[in-house]
Amino acid sequence: DDQTLNAMRQARELGFHSINIDLMYGLPLQTLDSFSDTLEKVIEARPDRLSVFNYAHLPERFKPQRRINSEDLPSADEKLAILALTIEKLTAAGYQYIGMDHFALLDDELAEAQRTGTLHRNFQGYSTHSDSDLIAMGVSAISAMPGGFAQNCMTVEEYIRELEESRFPVVRGVAINTDDRVRGEVIQQLICNNTLDTRRIETEFGIEFNDYFESELEQLEPMARDQLIRIGDHRLDVTAKGGLLIREVTQFLLVGAL
Repeated sequence: DDQTLNAMRQARELGFHSINIDLMYGLPLQTLDSFSDTLEKVIEARPDRLSVFNYAHLPERFKPQRRINSEDLPSADEKLAILALTIEKLTAAGYQYIGMDHFALLDDELAEAQRTGTLHRNFQGYSTHSDSDLIAMGVSAISAMPGGFAQNCMTVEEYIRELEESRFPVVRGVAINTDDRVRGEVIQQLICNNTLDTRRIETEFGIEFNDYFESELEQLEPMARDQLIRIGDHRLDVTAKGGLLIREVTQFLLVGAL
């Protein structure tokens, strides 16, 4: 709307060089046509980046969602159609599909990082800061450091109580080991670059990739038959269709960590 366009114009005048808009699909009464209209308005606004993510309906966890009639939610097929339309419209408008839920203009540093193989993904999404510690603030936020992860308290009341007692509001954490790092790097490469040079992983971690991931590679065979991924002698490549299901494609890497 006009207010959004005006806010973006003022932000650029103040020196903001990369503006992001978040869009959510899968909302009640949302249709392919209504989301298409939204996309047209967003394209007109010309943000540098877009995050287009699927609404997660979890009424058993979030009380406000119990007011939503589940019958009003779009079907899985319609949500997939919305995502496909989003990719089609945004790429036609000059945006690069970064992956999962992110898009960026071709001259944005996020798109440039993907082209040069330096893209990274963290809890907030895709990033150009791969070597940075992530210190999270706020309820349920997750910090990421070289040694592992830590999550803050899950409720406002707990969070405030810990701060008032001059304690870190951390409720749980996990230390990562070498196996976690191996799997994490493979996931990063596939999610960020849609390709993986298995020889690079072997050199970096001193493993034989096919032996280390023998059972996981067997689980990938059905995905290869469905043309979601291509398995080569020294590489894995995610296809365009597989990119839409990248979370499912990379699930095989979690097997050894469970």
